[in-house]
Amino acid sequence: TYRTEVLDLYLVNNLEQARKVTEGWLTIYNTERPHEALNNMTPIEYKTLKQAA
Repeated sequence: TYRTEVLDLYLVNNLEQARKVTEGWLTIYNTERPHEALNNMTPIEYKTLKQAA
């Protein structure tokens, strides 16, 4: 997904730009995006559910 959602979508001119785009993508991926492995919950939802149990 990194390739299709970042590398194929953005044209970057230098490593700093690539790092900024990657950092933003990672933040969304690790906090807001549902994951099949987590029963289609976001990582934050899954963490909250596990802490409540």
